[in-house]
Amino acid sequence: MIRIKVDFTTLEGTNCYCSAESAGMIRHEIARLPLEAFHEIGTGDYHYVTLFWLERIREPFRLLLFDHHPDDQPGAFGEDLLSCGGWVAQARRLPMQQADLWIRDAADFPALATLPELPVYLSVDLDVLSEEYARTDWDQGRMTLDELTAALTRLRDTRRILGVDLCGGNTIEKGASPEDLALNASTGEALYDIFRNL
Repeated sequence: MIRIKVDFTTLEGTNCYCSAESAGMIRHEIARLPLEAFHEIGTGDYHYVTLFWLERIREPFRLLLFDHHPDDQPGAFGEDLLSCGGWVAQARRLPMQQADLWIRDAADFPALATLPELPVYLSVDLDVLSEEYARTDWDQGRMTLDELTAALTRLRDTRRILGVDLCGGNTIEKGASPEDLALNASTGEALYDIFRNL
């Protein structure tokens, strides 16, 4: 599985909320990129980019979301404005998405064993991890990197993976130190290693 990094931070109307015009530009930009890949989509402010990958799936599937936050909250400016905190609610309207499963910590892992035999799309936000393994600009969970990699490895070995994306972390502009960036890069590398040979 190849690794693809997309960066839309210079595009106006994309930080946390995505305007309709910018959404169209992002869809156009990623249309030339493979769906079956490991997509790095930036900080959690851009997690809504996952929706644009999901829109391209042409068979029934399940979304598996590893995230400290459910991302299905009502938008502060109405439900039609796409946001990093509400994109899952919009994804649920997609005709091919059969269901989604939110994994917040290791206590949720038993639900993975009961998944029906459908292909899955995996979306991971680094904020699901404790600060020992990642540094983000949101409040974080308590999952360990070993727990996360074990769950993802099991999914890789038992389900057809349609695509994977990774978001989260922090930026220097928001106060990240070089050590924070290095830790996040190391964690991202460990997660990509799981899917590298798919």
